[in-house]
Amino acid sequence: MARNEVPVEKRFPVLVQITRASHFAWRQAVVDLCPGCDPVAVVNRMWEITGHDTAAAYVKRLDPKKPLAMQFAKSIEWSSQCMGEDAESLPGAKEGEALLKHHGCPWCEWHKRLGLLAEDRPGCDIWFKTAIDDINAKLGTKLRFETTESLPEGGGCCLRRFWVEP
Repeated sequence: MARNEVPVEKRFPVLVQITRASHFAWRQAVVDLCPGCDPVAVVNRMWEITGHDTAAAYVKRLDPKKPLAMQFAKSIEWSSQCMGEDAESLPGAKEGEALLKHHGCPWCEWHKRLGLLAEDRPGCDIWFKTAIDDINAKLGTKLRFETTESLPEGGGCCLRRFWVEP
């Protein structure tokens, strides 16, 4: 089969894994070429930059007149599913709350396999916090989140709760 005949359904999952592999390859390059540098600080900065980029993309689609917590959770759900992650958004226990549940996560699997599990949840939390802070600054809102369960800490899923403070 010629390269251009490989169906997208086969190419896309491979591309997503190549993207994750690239993340860990550049992390290793930092370790190799910058021996005095803290690789965790570099990774955390990468997630912060990613959070800024995420917010810039999402803020164009968010409507502050509609329930913001669920809009944000659904945006992350969509992005996660596009990257091959098993995610779903759900209503929270209180009105205006939303939950985001990742049943499984390839990032967590990569971190575990490479002995970097301690970097997994903090990176996600930095990404969420940065994106939410930028969205709040742009929209004048008070969207908040908390991680209540995480796969890297032995949980059955990664579960995050979103709400808007008055």
